[in-house]
Parts: sequence; C-alpha cells; structure tokens
Amino acid sequence: MNDSEHALDWLQDWYAAQCNDDWEHEWGVKIATLDNPGWTVTIDLEETDLEEHEYPRHDVNRSVHDWVWVWTSEKVFHARCGPGNLAEALTLFRSWATAKTP
Repeated sequence: MNDSEHALDWLQDWYAAQCNDDWEHEWGVKIATLDNPGWTVTIDLEETDLEEHEYPRHDVNRSVHDWVWVWTSEKVFHARCGPGNLAEALTLFRSWATAKTP
C-alpha cells in the first residue's frame, strides 16, 4: 500500500471517529473537482480535537497542474490542488492533524 492509499484510509478512519450520531449531521468532509482542473477539499473541524488549531496558509506551486494550497479558517481545513495532487493534500491534512492531536 502506498502513502496515498494510507492517507485515504487514515481520512476514512478520522471521519468515522468524528461520527457520534451528532457531528455527521452538521459537519463533514467534502471533496470535489475544480474547473482549472484540480481538486477542492473542505474538512469541518468544528467539535473535533482540531477545532482550536490553525494551519497557516501554505502554497506550493510547481507548475500549472502540479500545485497544492492548504490552510484553515473559521474551524475548517481547506485544500485546493492540481489534478494529480489530491493524495498530497490529504497527506498534508493527516500530517498536520496527527501532530496537533495525541
């Protein structure tokens, strides 16, 4: 299993751990496509162990199709990335989240 598969497995486990018969009705994880092309990821942090932690904006621009931007604002983790960078964006979330929680 490669690192990107680990990131997706980890995100699934993180999501499941947040579900408490309440959180999932109000908050969640959204992954969609952008038209430039690329991906957008929005992960609600409200009522999680991460809600009080900040991820300062971090932009990596390698080329027109190889880029990733991540940040938090208003208790939401945001990622935007190129068409081949979704796993990288999820890995950045995992790295940040695991560093901020026990």
